[in-house]
Amino acid sequence: MDRLLNVTSGLSILLLGIVLFSVRRAHIRVEYSVSWLAAAVAMLVLSRTPPALDAVRNLIGLPDSPLALFLVGASVFLIMFFRFSVIISHLRDDNVALAQRVAILEYHIQSLRNHES
Repeated sequence: MDRLLNVTSGLSILLLGIVLFSVRRAHIRVEYSVSWLAAAVAMLVLSRTPPALDAVRNLIGLPDSPLALFLVGASVFLIMFFRFSVIISHLRDDNVALAQRVAILEYHIQSLRNHES
């Protein structure tokens, strides 16, 4: 189990580094990076503090700590993916509305040009 916790810690630190690098290079917006940072920190804390992991395991009622770590990690990332799916859906709807407004404006501009001619 120690090996799994060490691997999880390493991946959490790697995720922290990637997110911070991406924020610094402006590849990801700060408001979206907060979710990733929180997930990475949560996984790092759980992998480095076995009593916290055991408390989560007992709370969930699972027989094994690595299973609890996997379940918590998968749950956190599923919630994040759902959140980003909602954001992407809103952005898509906004893009459609914006394209429709641009088309209406172009139609009005074209009709004004035709009246001037």
